[in-house]
Amino acid sequence: MTTTSHHEVLLDPRIPVRDPNHRQPDPDDEFPPPDLLANRGVNRLLNSRWWPAALQIPILLFFVYLVYDLFAGPRDADMNLGSAVMWILWWSALPIVLLLFGRVWCAVCPFGYLNDLVQKMVGRRHRAPAFLKRNAMWIMLGVFLVVTWFEHVTGIVEAPRASGIMLLLFAAATVAFGALYERRTWCRYVCPVGGLSSNYARAGMLELRAHRSTCSSCQTKACFRGTAQAPGCPMFEFPRAMDTSAECTLCADCVKTCPSNAIRISPRMPTSELWTTLKPRFPVAGLAVGIMGIVLLENATMLPIWDDVMNVLHADVTTTANTAVDFSVAYLPTVAIPAVLVLLAALLAGAINGRTAKQNFSQFGYTMIPLCLGVHIAHACFHLLGEGKALWFSLLHALGMAHPMSTAGGMDMNMGLVPPDAIKTVQYTLIALATAGALYTAYRMAHGNRADPRPGATFAVNAVAIMLLVALNCILFAMPMAMEM
Repeated sequence: MTTTSHHEVLLDPRIPVRDPNHRQPDPDDEFPPPDLLANRGVNRLLNSRWWPAALQIPILLFFVYLVYDLFAGPRDADMNLGSAVMWILWWSALPIVLLLFGRVWCAVCPFGYLNDLVQKMVGRRHRAPAFLKRNAMWIMLGVFLVVTWFEHVTGIVEAPRASGIMLLLFAAATVAFGALYERRTWCRYVCPVGGLSSNYARAGMLELRAHRSTCSSCQTKACFRGTAQAPGCPMFEFPRAMDTSAECTLCADCVKTCPSNAIRISPRMPTSELWTTLKPRFPVAGLAVGIMGIVLLENATMLPIWDDVMNVLHADVTTTANTAVDFSVAYLPTVAIPAVLVLLAALLAGAINGRTAKQNFSQFGYTMIPLCLGVHIAHACFHLLGEGKALWFSLLHALGMAHPMSTAGGMDMNMGLVPPDAIKTVQYTLIALATAGALYTAYRMAHGNRADPRPGATFAVNAVAIMLLVALNCILFAMPMAMEM
């Protein structure tokens, strides 16, 4: 089977635009979900040779400029456009994008596009090591935990040069993986942002699936192998077998290559994928619980009480002058809180329903995904709404234009776009919605598990763990938070 790269496809003007009127309905669907590809505009866009390259190229160029600005621009993070875009805009907007559109960011991510470019030029295209495939969730969680620790110990957020170094390290890793391995091995099995994205995309509002009845007679497997129209799935997914949106980036390669127009892209109720998960996987649950711990840490470290804890540790526990040691002592117990709560709930539920702690932990871990996503977005809103002006001021500074920070020195300025009370209202509303999503997911998963003799009791135990985490996060959000930059 002949395959081509994204870049060869871009230069081929002969690629046809598929007619949405020729799409085949799936006879297995009594009530088929709405298909966005039935819209001619969406269909033409995703079948176009310009998707996703029309976004990949400018985003990569902008990324190069931001790295330059991190090194050559102002040392004050408040005035540095690279820091503002990276930590206020991108990192805060990412969970919102994942909720609304799934992993579409991964389709246009500059690191992923860099992987594609390197692979085309010097790629050896070795198969992804079996070790990565078996342990991907734990590897991504481990990298995420290390990066989070390093971020806080070194103060990367407030140091543009350090942020630039971190981006270059990730770029180097992406280049190495693109040169050695096939497709997007880095994105699928190692990248910590990929791990976060796969976790949240399970609760997202968009899904790509294949009409299985149509696919059952397909002999080409073009969606996985690729054709002259587009390469095979860069994330190693086979649409016919997909039951999760965790790894789909909506790059639309399968839309271009499918000879039967059997791919659909449909909106869905948030968290609905989780309700129908029949066999929760322990690594997925571990990743979800681990990310919940990281989000909890990010909230805690922005509070005055965190400084009090550091002072007590420094004076009475570590008695060292090394702040990295002080932080590490508090870091591990903090990120472990959700895991401990879920494990205790799993053990208690096991005494009631007779299932193993691993089985209950796997199920309960999935219910943490909507709660973690809601808390993360609530945290992000603090930065977007509470520090949004820093983006505008740093842009004006990069353009050499006068702005309030240039005269006030950026000290004690109100960077908020809306009043603090309005931000609190938004945050608690998001937490309430996340709580409802988590509880409903717990209810549906418990009562949908035929192997559970006491689904009501299982749900009750899971609900207690959820509500304890909700209470803890509400306490943290009630405290005054410090600005990130």
